Amino acid sequence: MKLKTVFKPVIIPILVIASFISCTDLEIEETDSIISAETGDSGFPGLADPASSLNDLYNKVGGDFSNQENQYAMSEVSTDVLLIPTRGTDWGDNGIWRQMHTHTWKSDHLFILNAWNNLNQNVFRASEIIESNPDASTLAEAKFLRAFNMFFVMDLFGSVPFREVDEGPEVNPRVLTRSEAYNFVESDLRDALNGLPDGQPGVANTERATKAAVNFLLAKLYLNASVYNGTETDNATMQKVIDAVDDIKAQGFALQEGYFQIFEPTDDSETIWFIKGGIGNRIWNGLHYNQNSPDNGGGGWNGFSTLSEFYDTFEGDPNSNYAGNGQEERRGWVPDATTANNENLGIGYGFLIGQQFDEQGNPLKNRQGGPLVFSKEIPALVGNVEETGMRIIKYHPFDPTDTEDKINSFRQHQIMFRYADAHLMKAEAMLRMGNDATSLVNELRQTRTNTSALSSVSEDILLEERGRELYIEFWRRNDLVRFGKFTEPWSLKEISGDSNLNLFPIPETAILSNPNLVQNPGY
Repeated sequence: MKLKTVFKPVIIPILVIASFISCTDLEIEETDSIISAETGDSGFPGLADPASSLNDLYNKVGGDFSNQENQYAMSEVSTDVLLIPTRGTDWGDNGIWRQMHTHTWKSDHLFILNAWNNLNQNVFRASEIIESNPDASTLAEAKFLRAFNMFFVMDLFGSVPFREVDEGPEVNPRVLTRSEAYNFVESDLRDALNGLPDGQPGVANTERATKAAVNFLLAKLYLNASVYNGTETDNATMQKVIDAVDDIKAQGFALQEGYFQIFEPTDDSETIWFIKGGIGNRIWNGLHYNQNSPDNGGGGWNGFSTLSEFYDTFEGDPNSNYAGNGQEERRGWVPDATTANNENLGIGYGFLIGQQFDEQGNPLKNRQGGPLVFSKEIPALVGNVEETGMRIIKYHPFDPTDTEDKINSFRQHQIMFRYADAHLMKAEAMLRMGNDATSLVNELRQTRTNTSALSSVSEDILLEERGRELYIEFWRRNDLVRFGKFTEPWSLKEISGDSNLNLFPIPETAILSNPNLVQNPGY
């Protein structure tokens, strides 16, 4: 294949030039050069090993979506669920986390830039696999991964740049409108259905794309159709949500008792697709420096916290979350002096509030020697002490008696698609069609202990229920936008009512490099 190169300006020593002249078969390394396939009659030559490139793409997606910044921060820290208050000088970071919470981000925000680059790069890598004449299974999985990443570009930014694989860097990518991107994602997912296995519950069956995973993303797409297309909700589209969820259920996926066990790397009936991305961020970003485990004696990072008003949407004692406080299962529990043990390492599940303990039941202390008592309230964005704010944890540090295989699998098992979400999507579709969704919502609640049945379900109640079930699972911003709540005020966030904030700004560097892009309104 002929290569064309676009070089950054460099000064090449004479000796190196001489070596170039003496060599007749040069291989140009992709370092300072931007190398692309020669366009023209030859077109895109294709990848040498599409299946291997697909594995690499899965790994990259796993790394991107296990990060605590970028897409995750935009999806969860921008909501009423998560807040990273500055404690002393810790987590100041020039205000980058506070801007997420207060909706005061700008087009040069680092997380926004990184998310844009990650997602669009993944779309292009998937396109390279698709255009390399792969086998049917590889083609279908690549189309699923392209749709998955494009879905998030469309959801977070609206406009979606798209570069053909045979276009060099001198070609400005065309830009899909949000509605065009919606159609593109739907087409890829529909195509992917033909080449994928049905999918069934179990760890061995849910780490790659399946028909069940495709149907989940189709349901998510159709449920948000009015947002993406700027149209009214219609019954035909909501029926598509219901049909997609019913297809998932037909493959054996179902609600499961034992809420926090779902987030372990063992077989369950709820996980539809998980990514092999480290879960360390989900464990340690909120735990205190003095909370640790055998694999992490250095303790937590003492950052991520939650708001009291979100905690108050759960059933149970409003000021305590120790075992036996009558709380619903999904709110979790904090081990105390009588319930802390080696198995739970003294670290609770769900919402951590009040005095914290080690695995022997001894009260933990902060770094100054005072009691480590997580407060319910966060008084301000800055100027806090290190124990300010409740913490949230769904994934848990491993039990020291676990096998090495289980420990290693646990570190690479973050759930992206879960049946309880699909079940609630079906309930929402029914509600939007004018039907009663109470029995469906109560069916979920009955699988969670200490959770009472609801007498009725409105849109506001359904949004609360989605929050209680799916907190810190990537979908809170998506839900708030769809229910028209994302721009409303909440604790320590004053900006409200600006619908332009339903979309993030396109990074300024992207607009400078591609004149086909137009900045979103309000930025």
